[in-house]
Amino acid sequence: MRGHSSVDHHFGSCTGVHMGMQPVAIGRPLRRRLSLATVTAILALMPVACAYKGITLPAVTAMTLHGDGTLTQPTPESTARPNTGTLAYTYNPALAPAGARLSVLMTPHEESTNAELTVSGLLPNRGYAVHAHVNACSPNPAGEGPHYQNRVDPAVNPTSVSPEASTNSEYANPRNEIWLDVRTDANGSGTSRTTVPFVFTDRGPGSIVVHEAMETATGPSQAGKAGARIACLSLSAVQPRENPRGSS
Repeated sequence: MRGHSSVDHHFGSCTGVHMGMQPVAIGRPLRRRLSLATVTAILALMPVACAYKGITLPAVTAMTLHGDGTLTQPTPESTARPNTGTLAYTYNPALAPAGARLSVLMTPHEESTNAELTVSGLLPNRGYAVHAHVNACSPNPAGEGPHYQNRVDPAVNPTSVSPEASTNSEYANPRNEIWLDVRTDANGSGTSRTTVPFVFTDRGPGSIVVHEAMETATGPSQAGKAGARIACLSLSAVQPRENPRGSS
């Protein structure tokens, strides 16, 4: 386990695919055929394993993720140099006004993660669908990629330039993804919380994205849908000094 005190990488490098196998006695010709098949299988799996990454985290260590930022509109400078100096974007100031503030904390506890979102300065008395996405915020809202999933929907091809969203409720649900739908008060402030049955070890989400829908859809072939992306907050990771699995 590496001794990093903090990690702020939003686009991580690929991690290796570990495959545990029991040793067996085989003849030399069969061994050659199995070796070739094994290498082929690993190479086939590598693009998927490498592509679906948000924040790269030290393996086995449960991490706390956090984000805190004020929404600003992307500028020519941020378009030319994405993710530089700006942690939060608004893509639709009419629904997510510039100057609104978003704060997120995701904390591991044993084998679960407690997530809390706090917002202020959004439209009053309105619902917002909110999810964790795989990549950090980008001046182009498509850059955040699909929803972060603990178990990745095999029907989604994360290696494509614009991966399709997962709408299979087996994968697109609030226990396999991180949904933080929030309702604002008369002042445009609100808080939402959720607990998911997993922790972030070798990978984690890179951002929290606010959508135009007032709540996340859950119906057949609609699971996880929430309309256009209107705002984004990037996440960073902090390694706990004690209790590496998040246990108390």
